[in-house]
Amino acid sequence: MAKELMPTEDVLSLIVTIRGQRVILAADLAKLYGVATFRLNEAVKRNKVRFPIDFLFQLTRSEALTHSTSQFAMLKQGTNVKHLPYAFTEHGAIMAANVLNTPRAVAMSVYVVRAFIQQREVLTANETILKRLAEIDKTLLQHNAALRDVYQKLMPLLQPPPDPPRPKIGFRETRAGYGVLKN
Repeated sequence: MAKELMPTEDVLSLIVTIRGQRVILAADLAKLYGVATFRLNEAVKRNKVRFPIDFLFQLTRSEALTHSTSQFAMLKQGTNVKHLPYAFTEHGAIMAANVLNTPRAVAMSVYVVRAFIQQREVLTANETILKRLAEIDKTLLQHNAALRDVYQKLMPLLQPPPDPPRPKIGFRETRAGYGVLKN
């Protein structure tokens, strides 16, 4: 039985974001728990009280086509979709394992929870990295402005000095000479 269980990374690939929430679609959850999708849906319908809106929601037609499984991909868009799939949040997936109460569902619920936790940690790490990058960017902008000021002040000093005025070529008379009348 342990041989059949999926690693957390495989479960992580089944988690999608719909309506701003991280969820697992009913078909994928049913495969994980080793039951048919319609059996999972039956268990959910029999125990509606255990699945409030923040545990489970049903997809709209457009969402179902966007996040379709291979079964939906073969259909023409908008045709033959009799039952819109359910999307289970982390808590809904745990509750589904409790409702199904099969040994595989109980064992797989641990992997599902770990996958949600791992994804949450990755998202938190990404947020921390983005916040730190924003701080670095702000610091670099401040340093860039300071360096620009220093550069503008140093540029005149780095220019070669202007050439001194050259003396005029030719005969120059500096004093009154012979033949010049003074007043």
